Amino acid sequence: MPDQQDWSAFALLLIDVQEDFLPEQSVQAFPDFSSNVERLLSFCRMSDIDIVHIRVLFEPDRSDWMVKYVIKGAIPCIRGTTGAEILPCAQEQPGEKVVIKHTFDAFHNPEVLTYLRRRNKTFILTAGLVTSVCVFLTTASAAQNGFLTAIVEDCCADDPDHHAHTLKQYPFIFERTTVDQLNTSYNQWMTQVEKVCDHRVPVVSHRKGMP
Repeated sequence: MPDQQDWSAFALLLIDVQEDFLPEQSVQAFPDFSSNVERLLSFCRMSDIDIVHIRVLFEPDRSDWMVKYVIKGAIPCIRGTTGAEILPCAQEQPGEKVVIKHTFDAFHNPEVLTYLRRRNKTFILTAGLVTSVCVFLTTASAAQNGFLTAIVEDCCADDPDHHAHTLKQYPFIFERTTVDQLNTSYNQWMTQVEKVCDHRVPVVSHRKGMP
């Protein structure tokens, strides 16, 4: 990895890589998902890209369930069940941020936005499960909170039709990339980051005669 690449403006949100969200049909449709997630995490760790692990977790007593699921009487990733367990490819390392959510959109937990802003992030990479729901809604929320965004599509999985439709429909919200394209996208993305940073610099006007 080129030493001159400074990824400090970037962060990865790795979303809901948990047992309940990767059924066997998704494993068959996206056989490289787990190995790609491992490669993505390795790239981010080598490049000093901040990693935020987003996980969903619900209590068995339904106290924090979204109302649609209360009516349904079932919800994924209940605390203490195997479905809530983290897939081996997505285990955090010491020092990496972990945030628990109780909704589709990770930004409903204000800890996410607070962390990213305190770390002066401008560009958010997203990946995980599932493409058309939590990955998409979190990415859209990141864009609406003022971040540049890109979905690492080969590190996502879903129903194949939903996956393809989501990635195709929203170019005005996020860019598409893969693990192998991260390095080659760097210069283009940094140009965007610099424009955003220049836009955010306050313009100071001086009255005539003042220094």
